[in-house]
Amino acid sequence: MIEKTVPSIKIREFEGPLDLLYSLIEKNDIDIFDIPITEITEQYIDYLEQMKKLDMEVASEFIVMAATLVHIKSRIMLPTRKDLQGNEEEDPREELVISLLRYKRCKLLAKELKTNNELYRDCMYRIPSTAKEMNVEIVYPPQEFVPSEFNVAIENVCKRNEIRFADISTKITHILKRDKLSVRERMKSVWLRITGRGKMFFHELFEGKKDVDKMDRVVSFLALLELVRGNKVDVTQKKPFDVILIEEKGEGN
Repeated sequence: MIEKTVPSIKIREFEGPLDLLYSLIEKNDIDIFDIPITEITEQYIDYLEQMKKLDMEVASEFIVMAATLVHIKSRIMLPTRKDLQGNEEEDPREELVISLLRYKRCKLLAKELKTNNELYRDCMYRIPSTAKEMNVEIVYPPQEFVPSEFNVAIENVCKRNEIRFADISTKITHILKRDKLSVRERMKSVWLRITGRGKMFFHELFEGKKDVDKMDRVVSFLALLELVRGNKVDVTQKKPFDVILIEEKGEGN
């Protein structure tokens, strides 16, 4: 039995109507989603007419594509029609664009496969051998689990966390309580010193004290703010980071 060979559909360098159409789009640098159908149709038909010896059976697919382009061109030239719901008719180029996108994808994949074949056709693939096939004995490190030691470790961690969090909560409570009491008491002492002198600088509040910690300064400043808010004293500072002058507010002020 003689096997019948299928002729390859190829006109010059093109292997089909989509190949010719895609080449014309690339040659003219046309957006595939916005094909100027009139221009492409004329170029496509001109190309077919330039073929000197055209086998009609072999090139029938090219003729069908030409007829399709002419049909799309005629639909675009006709006035836009609307259906009963008022929607415009779909773009007649949509189906052609989808076919060209599929062809472009296949062409890119074919090019990638050809490149990979040229790079790796002389390579031999070898499945990696297992340790058993290579007569290699795998020695795993001992991982003994002792439940009693694990439980002891958990208890130690829990105890450390309880002590740590208990210390923090105690310190916070103590600080808040001390600050609350210190601000009230500091307001009294600041007010007594100012009423006795009429005016004074903020740093003079700490005269006679050897060690003045940061917390004492903060509490004194908060006490001063409370006195200002209560309209008891006036505070003046000519520029940032300058000395702060505190003055007793008279009854007429």
